[in-house]
Amino acid sequence: MQVIPAESLIRQSTLSLYDSHCPPSMQLIDQCVHCGFCLPACPTYMLWHEEMDSPRGRIYLMKIAAEGGVASMDAGFVKHFDQCLGCVACVTACPSGVQYGKLIEATRAQIERNYERPFLDRLFRKLVFAVFPHPARLRWLILPLWFYQRSGLRWLLRKSGVLRLLPERLRSMEMLLPEVHLRAVLAPMPSSTAPSSKARMRVGVLLGCVQRVFFGDVNAATVRVLAALGCEVIVPPEQQCCGALMAHAGRESEALDAARHLIEVFERAEVDVIAINSAGCGSIMKEYGYQLRDDPKFAERAKALAAKCRDISELIVELGIERPLNPLMMRVAYHDACHLQHAQGIRMQPRHLLTAIPGLELIELAEAATCCGSAGVFNLLEPETARQLADRKAQNVIHSGAQALVSANSGCLLHIASGLKRAGHPLPMFHIVQIIDAALSGASDRASGA
Repeated sequence: MQVIPAESLIRQSTLSLYDSHCPPSMQLIDQCVHCGFCLPACPTYMLWHEEMDSPRGRIYLMKIAAEGGVASMDAGFVKHFDQCLGCVACVTACPSGVQYGKLIEATRAQIERNYERPFLDRLFRKLVFAVFPHPARLRWLILPLWFYQRSGLRWLLRKSGVLRLLPERLRSMEMLLPEVHLRAVLAPMPSSTAPSSKARMRVGVLLGCVQRVFFGDVNAATVRVLAALGCEVIVPPEQQCCGALMAHAGRESEALDAARHLIEVFERAEVDVIAINSAGCGSIMKEYGYQLRDDPKFAERAKALAAKCRDISELIVELGIERPLNPLMMRVAYHDACHLQHAQGIRMQPRHLLTAIPGLELIELAEAATCCGSAGVFNLLEPETARQLADRKAQNVIHSGAQALVSANSGCLLHIASGLKRAGHPLPMFHIVQIIDAALSGASDRASGA
């Protein structure tokens, strides 16, 4: 990456590396006063102490790219943005209120349109985004994956070392495969569920993409909890991806198409609120109004839908649990999903719910606000960085003395579980809604590990 000396920079659009479609906002960029409060909050700066791999450094790169201070959008420029997890911990730390999430997504969209990635990188990204945001395609993989895991083939390939011959990204994908349980995968999700008492509100549930295929038990627990709290639960069967995976990776047009479709689906469902049990999905859906601000047909509709979105822990606290909870004799650590605590500002609600359960002891983790490295598909695209962060998080979990780990995001749990396995210290993993489900029902076996 060739950087032109600062004294020769002129803010002139003709020199910008960006095209004219929604470049990173100079107004947002100029809010950064380069104070450095973001540095200790940034996972990649924590690992490498490299200025250009901090939020402050990346904002500087965004600015000089807009002003003609970078000669080309080359691999050296792009890598600093590829290595960002998008965890937005910097937003929580920033005293100036810099909206880094909007900046990194706009920059990544520019990169995807204007930078020619190496062939193998393009191929792998096409594979990821051709499969993971599409539940129907994921379901086609279920039976082969189940056979791979249960037939002994996985054990044989791992034991023989054959997997070490695969590229690092494919090895990471194989190691992160969740355990496939055919009964859970094939269990039907009812399109509507009646409340256990007089209906308090009509709640739609987002199924997610990977969530509905590999973590259907979390969705089932979500429906049971909402029904137990007096909600009529609606699960529109025609819903698809919310667009979060694409938006966070700069695939803007795909993300906006997904958002438009989901808006139409939930408008037809006529729900009061939408319950979301995946932090990344919730963060992007709450930003639909901003994402579709320039779409005259959807701008107002997007704002209206975004206003209905609630994380499941947020919604349970709003509803209130008016019946006694059954005791769960557990010593658990809670992991804050980044797109819950930083992007949505939801930190205390999960803790409030967990501490209300008799017999449950909640332990706070060291570096609780630091990303685990999952970050959507970051752990597939940047596996080595993701692995370092997972191993660091795993050590903090181990040192806490917890008997189990709880989070509000299945992707985080799956990724941290890989770190715990590498450390030789596997633990039960639970989505928070599974814990609430077990406490409401008294069926502790419902809190089955994620």
